[in-house]
Amino acid sequence: MSTDRENAMREWLTATLGRSDYQLERASVDASFRRYLRLSVAGSPTRIVMDAPPATEKLNTPIWLDVATRLRSAGLNTPEVFAQDLERGFLLISDLGARPYLDELNEKTVDQLYADALAALLSMQTKISSEQLPPFNEAWLTMELELMPQWFLQRHLGHALNCDEWDIIELAFRTLINSAQAQPHAFMHRDFHSRNLMITNANNPGIIDFQGAMRGPITYDLASLLRDCYIAWPQARIDVWVEDYRQRLAHAGITHSDSAQFRRWFDLIGLQRHIKVLGIFCRLWYRDGKPGYLKDLPLVLRYVISVAQRYPELGELAVLLERAIGVRDITEPRNDASMAST
Repeated sequence: MSTDRENAMREWLTATLGRSDYQLERASVDASFRRYLRLSVAGSPTRIVMDAPPATEKLNTPIWLDVATRLRSAGLNTPEVFAQDLERGFLLISDLGARPYLDELNEKTVDQLYADALAALLSMQTKISSEQLPPFNEAWLTMELELMPQWFLQRHLGHALNCDEWDIIELAFRTLINSAQAQPHAFMHRDFHSRNLMITNANNPGIIDFQGAMRGPITYDLASLLRDCYIAWPQARIDVWVEDYRQRLAHAGITHSDSAQFRRWFDLIGLQRHIKVLGIFCRLWYRDGKPGYLKDLPLVLRYVISVAQRYPELGELAVLLERAIGVRDITEPRNDASMAST
């Protein structure tokens, strides 16, 4: 943070709180350009300061406020807003704590934590209007999918795609887009996973990082949670969770799909998400200089390969990716001289 921005934030906080005897420390690391700082004042509950620089976040902050209101109106646990300065990009919000699901998920805790998360997801999809939210349409799906060949294959692996390989990719992408569009659409958090769900003293989970919400496929958030990019579970357990949630949606009248159809929707939207993530994790390193995400590529790739191999029309995509990777360690950045030209 620049000295000018730091001074502006402290000036705003002092005026808002009516005091200057507070302490600030980093609360979380974010993949966006936002920062979150924990504010402590003796004798008072901690608060979170969101620093959302207008140069990059001016349009996103009003969206965050709108989605937060929608979630809270459905009885879900999202931060309460105490003060805001949209012109300068500062918010003072309630603190949902420092216990993300990821840190405390294990064999003993997962069933209860996921039960809470799935109940919250059902509330989002049945109680929150998705009207006026951006649609997760073909243009958006295509934009996300194209991140993979650009940033993972070409930039990270240095793999130059030939015409036949582009045909394989485009056919696979068409299959994924068609499947996504065939599903019922509802409110979609779009990043519903263990780093964005918090364990709190009441009304679990606390839900954060929701400003990317859209109107999209009903299985997208389910796949984000159950095929999390940061933690994996045995397939047998995932099967049970998926089928149970399908039945809940059917009971709520959201879908009347059978188990096989719903499972295909779940698999293919998860594949779409993970193909996107292969590109995003690489872009975060090469474009934004954000360390740490390359180490998560192997799990994401494992999801991509295993799902693609399960469906005959996507098998060639799995072969292409495995051939492009070869014996490379995909957790290592590519720093050779040819990178500048890709």
